[in-house]
Amino acid sequence: MPNDRIAAPPPTNEPVLEFRPGAPERADLDAAVKELTAGEIEIPLIIGGKEVRTGNTIEAVMPHRHGHVLARVHQAGPAEVDAAVDAAMAARHDWSHADPEHRAAVFLKAATLLAGSWRMKINAATMLNQSKTCHQAEIDAACEMIDFFRFNCSYMYEIYQIIQPRVSPAGSWNTVEGRGLEGFVYAITPFNFTSIAGNLPHAPALMGGTSVWKPSDSSLYSNYMVMRLFEAAGLPPGVINFVPGDAVRVSERLFAHPEFAGVHFTGSTEVFRSIWRTIGENLGRYRNYPRIVGETGGKNFVLAHPSANGDALIAALVRGAYEFQGQKCSAGSRAYIPRSVWQRIEGKLVSEIESIRMGDPTDYGNFMGAVIHRGAFDRCRRYIDQATSLADASIVTGGKTDDAEGYFVAPTLIRAERPDVPSMVEEIFGPILSVFVYDDTRFEEALALCDESTPYGLTGAIFAEDQSAISQAFERLRYAAGNFYINDKPTGAVVGQQPFGGARASGTNDKAGSTLNLMRWVSPRAIKETFDPPRDYRYPFLAQ
Repeated sequence: MPNDRIAAPPPTNEPVLEFRPGAPERADLDAAVKELTAGEIEIPLIIGGKEVRTGNTIEAVMPHRHGHVLARVHQAGPAEVDAAVDAAMAARHDWSHADPEHRAAVFLKAATLLAGSWRMKINAATMLNQSKTCHQAEIDAACEMIDFFRFNCSYMYEIYQIIQPRVSPAGSWNTVEGRGLEGFVYAITPFNFTSIAGNLPHAPALMGGTSVWKPSDSSLYSNYMVMRLFEAAGLPPGVINFVPGDAVRVSERLFAHPEFAGVHFTGSTEVFRSIWRTIGENLGRYRNYPRIVGETGGKNFVLAHPSANGDALIAALVRGAYEFQGQKCSAGSRAYIPRSVWQRIEGKLVSEIESIRMGDPTDYGNFMGAVIHRGAFDRCRRYIDQATSLADASIVTGGKTDDAEGYFVAPTLIRAERPDVPSMVEEIFGPILSVFVYDDTRFEEALALCDESTPYGLTGAIFAEDQSAISQAFERLRYAAGNFYINDKPTGAVVGQQPFGGARASGTNDKAGSTLNLMRWVSPRAIKETFDPPRDYRYPFLAQ
């Protein structure tokens, strides 16, 4: 049994490069951006380690310059989806029987490559494809993905140790084998984090499974770079298969396959519910009951108590709501602020929001880029128009949009006179923060609003200097957020520090970046070996 024979190197979080003026990483990143923008590339499917071109292509563009095509990406049809499953199943036997240290070595090498020669290429691809600033790309595409690879290898060994039986009576030996799932895992990844795109197909593979990976249409360029990173790290053909394509058609085919063993998903609540229904309808087809792991929507809150520090609250609201254009799963989208605090901070908060520069993320002076695509732009525009037309909501600052060159939505602050106006309770996924101002004496009611106003339970934050208020919020909001922050913004979970995920309509809360997630990709087999077995069926009580 090799499972607990060797431990992975102790992981540490990858340091974040700061890209200060004159820093060498700036010049390296500029060179990578220049190289990637010099020409358009062709992106094939990668199935069983082979490039597949279907001739049916879509464009990968820059959101902040949507006329610039980065790549033309081949799309899978039914034959290619079937081939990806066949490749995953063909690779599964040898990969699942490989010693854990050999599987870990692939992803530890990927982490090392990403920390070195691949870092700026994937950072630049993320900046261009997802309109992230250098800082947002660095903490996502480089640091978080490196952390996923390193920490997950360590967690794998912890799991193999944790699942071992506590007792082996004299004359026998009890063990548990941590097998990969029997079948393939379908990884459906989102546009907003390159690190999530790398983690969702990687996590089941690390545990001995194989994956069919359908990346988001809006991040194909950066995700393709991640697939090439896996190959450069020595991932055997077929362990992860890169299959861009129409989400509905690819999913219909994969969810109907008898060898479907699980889905690893990040995306919208509505899509995940549809996936769950489809799996239920197909349950009789499958060899095993599939594992269903998903992180979905959110309407993340910031709640201030009258004792809150105003400057800390302002910084958290601006960073939490507007970094990466509010397109983080954890982005702050609704805030409940007592009247006395609002009177203290409104002017400075508006001034700070209006100081934000927005534009091409390769310009280091810009804090924000563009939203990801036309659909996101139109959705933000609808909520802004709605706030303008409603009698009980108003635009405090922002509200401007421009799609002439890129999908730009200015950082917007909405003042809600009622806590149930649409922008306070519906997921927007854009740079729009709605604030409800409550009477200082109604803190308990504000807690209830945080807990009950939306169906989500992803992230939330409490700002207070009064410890009794913090304790009260801690208890009252126990299920309102899977990641709960005290005097900090509701974004920025770090692998190894804050395992990430929420419940309610926000997902299955299987906590990416922890043993909890990796355990879902293990199918344990309990083994008992008896060294000197009984040779007579009779028990002592039968003696006369």
